[in-house]
Amino acid sequence: MEHLNKPKVAVIGTGGSISMLARHNLDFCEYGDFAQILEVDELLAMFPEVSTVANIVPIRHSAIRSSSLTPPAWIDLVTKINKVIEDDPTITGIVVTHGTSSLEETAYFLHLTVKVDIPVVIVGSQRPPNVMSTDAGLNLVNAVRVAGSPNARGLGVMVVMNDEIQCAREVTKTLNWRVETFHTPDLGILGYADPDGTISIYRSSMRRHAPDTEFDVNHFKSKELPRVDIIFSYAGADGALIEAAVASGARGIVVAGHPPGQPTAGQRDALTKANEHGVLVVLSSRAVGRAIPRANDVKTTEFVVADNLNPMKARILAMLALTVTDNCDEIRRMFAEY
Repeated sequence: MEHLNKPKVAVIGTGGSISMLARHNLDFCEYGDFAQILEVDELLAMFPEVSTVANIVPIRHSAIRSSSLTPPAWIDLVTKINKVIEDDPTITGIVVTHGTSSLEETAYFLHLTVKVDIPVVIVGSQRPPNVMSTDAGLNLVNAVRVAGSPNARGLGVMVVMNDEIQCAREVTKTLNWRVETFHTPDLGILGYADPDGTISIYRSSMRRHAPDTEFDVNHFKSKELPRVDIIFSYAGADGALIEAAVASGARGIVVAGHPPGQPTAGQRDALTKANEHGVLVVLSSRAVGRAIPRANDVKTTEFVVADNLNPMKARILAMLALTVTDNCDEIRRMFAEY
């Protein structure tokens, strides 16, 4: 009866540190240069405790570093998730194992595009699965618990690491090595995966998210998304990189501006010119947290403000928005809703 009562959770593997075997117990830093990357079923075999909390369906997808993931790979992953549930509607949750370098970007893309109404959880680890004090095993157990919990339904895509449940829209990686690296500035976590197995949820995101979104990548004839580049502001920055982005075919430019989101004078001139030629311009901030103010000088332009999305996530929403419309007012609405 215990087997029958456990939730059925699919675990889809994409690689990353959580799947990389280090050379020895203290190889915390250089394993990426030498490591063998495990397929997801091989990773799960290292932590049999995972199967005690759910009936696991391991699904091989990819085994690469997360820094190698591309927008076409995101679309492949969305297609895989949708197909998994279409083929087996008895699955009650999905976990995606992922490297931490680009985890927040993949999570937000899924948060806007997957078309399943069950919990989807992205999980990684800061330490390889075979080193001293690895966080891989417990992160996996907690991710599966969250994915299989009725309490996690309706929250969109979540990131589970370090016992914490985070919303894909707001979470970001803040530290290179520490296990407590993923945080949600300003707004805080959604809840906890507690040591006793309890899934405690304390808040939910009020912004639109999967599966109720207008972005449907399943119908893309091409896996390529519109090109959107991120340009950093710094003292003395001119418009050269913006001009280069436009020349390279960018349909949108996200500016990681001086806090609270201001480009330099030289950048603003180039951005205005690009915008006049039909390039979407989104203003975000290189600082962590807080919304970009809708100042009067912004209102009088055709620029869009990113609200509290960081530059990487503003880029993702801009790319998806451009698959739907070129209308600036409509895209401004999307940034307000999502």
